[in-house]
Amino acid sequence: MRLGYGLSIEQTQKLIMTPELRQAITILQLSALDLSTYVEDQLMENPLLETQEEIMNSKEDAEPPVAEESIADEKWDVDWQDYFQDQDENRVRQERVVVEDKQRFDPFIASAPTLLEHLLEQLHVQKVSASLSVAEYIVGNLDDNGCLTLSLEDIARETNVSLETAEEALALVQTLDPLGVGARNLEECLRLQLPLLGNYPPEFPEFLKHLEDLGAGRLQRIAHALKISLCQVQEMADLVRKLDPKPGLRFSTPGEVRYVVPDVVIEEIGGEFIILVNDITVPRLGINKAYRDVLSHEEGTDTRKFVEQKLNAAAWLIRSIEQRRLTLYKVANAIVKWQTEFLRYGTRHLRPLTLRDIAEEIGVHESTVSRATSHKYVQTPRGIYEFKFFFANSMGRGHNNESSITTEEIKLALRDIITSENPKNPYSDQKIAELLKAKDMGISRRTVAKYRDELGIGATTVRKRY
Repeated sequence: MRLGYGLSIEQTQKLIMTPELRQAITILQLSALDLSTYVEDQLMENPLLETQEEIMNSKEDAEPPVAEESIADEKWDVDWQDYFQDQDENRVRQERVVVEDKQRFDPFIASAPTLLEHLLEQLHVQKVSASLSVAEYIVGNLDDNGCLTLSLEDIARETNVSLETAEEALALVQTLDPLGVGARNLEECLRLQLPLLGNYPPEFPEFLKHLEDLGAGRLQRIAHALKISLCQVQEMADLVRKLDPKPGLRFSTPGEVRYVVPDVVIEEIGGEFIILVNDITVPRLGINKAYRDVLSHEEGTDTRKFVEQKLNAAAWLIRSIEQRRLTLYKVANAIVKWQTEFLRYGTRHLRPLTLRDIAEEIGVHESTVSRATSHKYVQTPRGIYEFKFFFANSMGRGHNNESSITTEEIKLALRDIITSENPKNPYSDQKIAELLKAKDMGISRRTVAKYRDELGIGATTVRKRY
């Protein structure tokens, strides 16, 4: 084998991700609220960017321009004068509803108190003895569900008090709202909430000792142990469902609360659907004209290079935001054409749809449609939905697969079947699969169980009434 050096020419194709392209992709997949935050950051970084309000204020305060003709005669690598002129014209053409002298409070939400704050506030307004500090220690050791994570012995040892004082402090915590906090197990948690039920059967406290059998559906065993009928067992099981096994959860994880602002609004006016891209939360951007003198007088200096760099970045940002708006409009318009029946008649008329269908219709790549619809919501006459809701999966209908149905339609049919069943003799998953097959919705028993769980519907043993 011969070894040596040589020269050769090879032609290859590569995709170069420029910073501008990466920024355009980032802006495309941002939601309305995220885009507003992103624009605010860019306003802080780029001195050439201004909001429309700042531009209008500076325009009112500025003096009439002098010697505009001499500036227009100069030639630059980029004709910034035409750009500024186009910008003025665009500002006139753009129609934008601005609410003056009114503060919009829609995107804001008050932070709810945490479980710890809620309980401590109640403790500090009560007249208690020396057990207050012990009660505060107990409250500080509750988990997100409101359950106590330490034993009474550990509490007494850590706070240097007697076991009786620890029990007194725990009893105080267990009287606080919400009822059920400070419990050491599920049975105690439900027992603390008995005052919320009012009148309940005398066997109910004893019934709470059989929660494991209740969860497994062994109602016969509970009835035999308590020497009551199955109907009474089921009535008490219904009472258990009215109680909260995790009373502290409503105060937990306040950071996960999200305020949904629809990125697109679809309204039906005169029998036609009108599409509005909701960008009212995003500041309208423009270019600060004060830097025009720098471009005309700082020839070949570092200052001019800096201004040109920032001006290019500002122009690209404005162009990317406008491109995002146009892409969102095209995607929404294509979805409206595809899902017109759904918008007028409801979920049963939702048609199967894929990213490729929309991409081919508007002439873009599937990844562009995916980014444009990622984590975005649309407000329709039927309610607010995430964009991905309209991309419904399809399943074959009938033997010839001449048409297709969506999984949402199958779930609705499944819910209707379970709603109309005899509660004393509910359908099994296999029976439901057979009934769906009779409606040309051929799915397996395992798929029925999967969809039933997604709908929050219990199994046959749970639905059965005696």
